[in-house]
Amino acid sequence: MKKTLVDPRQLLRFDFGEAHPFKVYRLGLLVELLADYGLLERPDVQLIPLREATEAEALSFHSRGYLEALRLASSGMWVPNQFAHGLGTTDNPTFPDVYEWAMLIAGGSIDAADALLRGATRAFNPAGGLHHAMPTRASGFCHVNDGVLAIQRLRQAGKRVAYVDIDAHHGDGVQQAFYGERDVLTLSIHQTGYTIFPGTGFEDEIGASDGRGFSINVPLLPGAGDRAYDQAFEELIVPAIELFAPDVLVTQLGTDALIGDLLANLRMSLHGFERAAERFRALGVPWLALGGGGYDVGNVVRAWTLAWSVMLDEKLPDEIPSIFLTQAVAHGVTASQLRGPREVPPTSDRVLEALAETIGKVREVTFPLLAGGHQRT
Repeated sequence: MKKTLVDPRQLLRFDFGEAHPFKVYRLGLLVELLADYGLLERPDVQLIPLREATEAEALSFHSRGYLEALRLASSGMWVPNQFAHGLGTTDNPTFPDVYEWAMLIAGGSIDAADALLRGATRAFNPAGGLHHAMPTRASGFCHVNDGVLAIQRLRQAGKRVAYVDIDAHHGDGVQQAFYGERDVLTLSIHQTGYTIFPGTGFEDEIGASDGRGFSINVPLLPGAGDRAYDQAFEELIVPAIELFAPDVLVTQLGTDALIGDLLANLRMSLHGFERAAERFRALGVPWLALGGGGYDVGNVVRAWTLAWSVMLDEKLPDEIPSIFLTQAVAHGVTASQLRGPREVPPTSDRVLEALAETIGKVREVTFPLLAGGHQRT
């Protein structure tokens, strides 16, 4: 069966600025490493280009006024209310053609969803996963919420969707989009909002109205590490997805939870990230993966290469191809960064005790609601 990869290289001409932590060149390095491992030229791989989402597609979540402000800012025109729309800030600069940037990513994620609807079993848009964008404003480096738009396309086709977000930052925009719905389960595991942007994603955010129980959050204390992730997946995340019984799985695979990231402190190992991807694959439903955060470029490139290899049922050797090391150094990424830390600090008892309490509270409230989720009220 075909697996679809959205080629992100059209985006390499965009730039958030030298001082901004979001480095677009990570996408080019990713494609180079995938090619050096032989993960692109396979008969079961379909490589598709990005295309701009239409305004009609974007309006399934975003307001017309916000899209117009983004379009005007993209042309360099001063927009009087741009700050109200989160534009022109340190986090969300208005660089040339920022509207095209955002809509290309959104179109790629929608097309990846369409690939699943046409029969592909797995699809990956590494440029996607911009989960903080809100209906009327940009937020957290995210201008248009491609994940929401892709899920909307799947919903239009009558699919029940489980969205799982492993980015270090809470997937607040996606949660907001479906907070009152029960045909989309949103599940986010992230560093607690008491310590990191966006300051949301607590245990009591479980959905509203018909969607009560269909929003699940697993806030982690800093230093969580692999033990915390393994426990959360085994006791809460995988059982919740199985109870919900989705037609399609959508995952946001932000790599900023990995040890060494500049903006978070969750200390997941690369092996822990790979295990998460393997758990997603083991669910056995059509799977759309999106990229997301990640501010250590070496982590991003290695982790998303591993994710794509898991989606292809391929086991990669530990040794990084020597030709790629040369290419990476040209971008200032050293071989030691790509190999990553050899030791991961252990998870403290305090972290695990807090997690166990969270899991107990969330399961008690949400699992009975999820179990009856096929019955609409």
